[in-house]
Amino acid sequence: MNASTATALLDTASARYRRAGRFAWYFARGKLGGDPAFRALLQLGLLAGRTRILDLGCGQGLLATWLQAAHDCYAGKGPGAWPPEWPAPPQLRAYTGIELNPREVERARIGLAHCDAEVTLLEGNICDVAYPAVDAVVIMDVLHYLDYPAQEEVLRRVHAALPPNGLLLTRIGDAAGGRGFLLSKWVDHIVMLLRGRHWQPLSCRTLSQWCTLLERLGFKVTSMPMSEGTPFTNVLLMAEVR
Repeated sequence: MNASTATALLDTASARYRRAGRFAWYFARGKLGGDPAFRALLQLGLLAGRTRILDLGCGQGLLATWLQAAHDCYAGKGPGAWPPEWPAPPQLRAYTGIELNPREVERARIGLAHCDAEVTLLEGNICDVAYPAVDAVVIMDVLHYLDYPAQEEVLRRVHAALPPNGLLLTRIGDAAGGRGFLLSKWVDHIVMLLRGRHWQPLSCRTLSQWCTLLERLGFKVTSMPMSEGTPFTNVLLMAEVR
């Protein structure tokens, strides 16, 4: 992606949060501009053709605003030129986000107020809220906050919400990742404390263990590193329903 397109996408997506306050706007710019997963979603077409997306632990809804900005750019409705070598971004028709933090949900409502898709934002625990039928489920950096039985139950419910060849995208920390993994754990603990949550143990697995679990639950799994530009050892898992 050339610099002008990257800047245009970042400006367009983050601008939707100005009405939500300075924190929401700065967070959107920092996350969308610095997290390699958002670029990979577009550059690799990981959600191509998926029009109904469930975002578990959606935060302030950055995934939806990013995809909306990308589609506007691709359709010529926004600034910047879509890279011709990249696949077309998905055109969201329905987006459901589930988030435990009520302040994040409110920021998401503001940021997604003018999204073209039908947006449903639900405040609650991803272990308890019902999942709609969708084409793809995205879970970014969330599963390790759940204990092992809860992780498995959430993934079973994700599988049930997806059709054959439906897609789960989830980023995990590889517990066999050495110092990078340990650093990411400390960062996660600090973030929890800053958000007013109690210190809690994290339920982490190695990449091999995650793949084994997903395959046992009926997914076909591929993986790729997703830490470029960061000191962590995160991995993106692409799991299709068999």
